[in-house]
Amino acid sequence: MFKTALIDKTSDLLDTCKRLDITLTTAESCTGGMISALLTEIPGSSASLHQSYVTYANKAKHAILGVPTDILRDKGAVSEEVVRAMAEGAVIISGASISVAVSGIAGPGGGTADKPVGTVHFATHYKNETAYDCQHFGYIGRHNVRMATVEHAIDMLVKRLN
Repeated sequence: MFKTALIDKTSDLLDTCKRLDITLTTAESCTGGMISALLTEIPGSSASLHQSYVTYANKAKHAILGVPTDILRDKGAVSEEVVRAMAEGAVIISGASISVAVSGIAGPGGGTADKPVGTVHFATHYKNETAYDCQHFGYIGRHNVRMATVEHAIDMLVKRLN
């Protein structure tokens, strides 16, 4: 399911986490746990992977990660404000050192003029700072949007730790 180059990059990420004594957590929506699945593909990942949260529904984003309901209502689940709150909430409730959060529209439906299919918002939270990014992958197929999201999330974690 995962390309060798992505597994190698993820293995390097986990080695960095172990070397720096950093634990990580994920808060996933559109990927449905695929980032965690990739991380656990690596033997010994339990030394660094602390917890993971799949919060697909808005109620779960609020109940589990503490995303404020007014942000979900006013900005929508696929927004900068929501992924920032997801990333921060994941660190707070898990006690991990760093998080990555993703929320997007994988398709084939669900897109709008403002948020077309293939739009994904990303955030990492580390050392009390949250970094944000948004990618517009286009409609490259549901699976490909989700895989591109996983890879970009790993890239963000690597960048934050280097």
